[in-house]
Amino acid sequence: MQLDADELSQRLTPLFQENFEKLGELGAAVSIWQHGKPIVDLYSGFCDAGHEKLWKADTLVLIWSATKGIGSACLLHVLQEQGIGFDRCVAEFWPEFAQAGKENITLSQLLSHQAGLCALDQRVDVLDYGAVIRALEAQKPLWLPGSAHGYHARTFGFLLDELVRRIAGKTLSRYWREAFAQPLNLDLWIGLPERENSRVATIYAAKSGKPPEPKKFYSDLNTSGTLARKTFTSPYGLQSISGMNTPDVRAQPIVSFGGIGSVSALAKFYSMLANGGKLGEQTFFSEETIAWMTTTLSDGMDRVFQIPTAFSAGFMKDPRNAARRMFGPSPTAFGHPGAGGSHAFADPENRISFAYVMNQMEQSLLPNEKSLRLVDAIYR
Repeated sequence: MQLDADELSQRLTPLFQENFEKLGELGAAVSIWQHGKPIVDLYSGFCDAGHEKLWKADTLVLIWSATKGIGSACLLHVLQEQGIGFDRCVAEFWPEFAQAGKENITLSQLLSHQAGLCALDQRVDVLDYGAVIRALEAQKPLWLPGSAHGYHARTFGFLLDELVRRIAGKTLSRYWREAFAQPLNLDLWIGLPERENSRVATIYAAKSGKPPEPKKFYSDLNTSGTLARKTFTSPYGLQSISGMNTPDVRAQPIVSFGGIGSVSALAKFYSMLANGGKLGEQTFFSEETIAWMTTTLSDGMDRVFQIPTAFSAGFMKDPRNAARRMFGPSPTAFGHPGAGGSHAFADPENRISFAYVMNQMEQSLLPNEKSLRLVDAIYR
């Protein structure tokens, strides 16, 4: 399919404005690219609850777990550049990881949330990187690796980061800047420089309203001792939304949920993935690596979310027989949402990329109607 910019803008603009008028959006932006070029860019609202600072084209905002897609791309790039196959064991590159029955966990199992390391038995601080890594090394898998999958909400970024450090000899945050952000001129950081703080929108916790879905997950999230509770509180710290708004925390390179950037940067990055790993004259990924992003590795009931989910190598996919598609109609599409409503994906079949960011969170596990209505409208 070929998108027409004017026609698409006419379809999307009223829906986007309804997000503010009817669905409670404060500040938000959407960016859609095709064939490596921007097609539609919309932004509106405010960076703050006091309505003092208008949302602009270059406004930066926290993208929460959409950072995981960026982090996964970094590790995939490292593996590609080093010629390392996905069937290799994590412990080959990180020997201390082999403790407690983890010696046979493969890179593909780790990347597709099948490693059983979504929660930690040790109480360690999310900002103490060394302590988290030692706890992961000592952790016994919570299920037989490869037999099931469950969303690694907080630990996932640490697993990616440590593997990049072990193989490439540098932090994932630095790798992101050098391999992607600088070559593509992307306004997107994992660990925000002090000088960029003036452009960042304040993020706000979800308002209480209708009971969030799925009920079982949210009930477990508030119940001590459940897997959902342990997953979302280990490593512990930064549980309050307001805590994420301080410059000190924004500066922390938290790969699981700390990325901060503009909507156009997120869409541009996914545009490169949607175009076979190429953008302009630059090539970042081989066909083989892109195939790992598009191919589902785990699919079915998620041990943590307790709803069906699916993952490729580090990216989310629509599960089989999905009641509501997150990534459009193409079976090759992949991406990663973030808490509260941020959303981004690549559709290689149609060379389309999509990104939606916002600062008023909503209680929802996966992308909500504010972005999904726009996704549906693209393919209508």
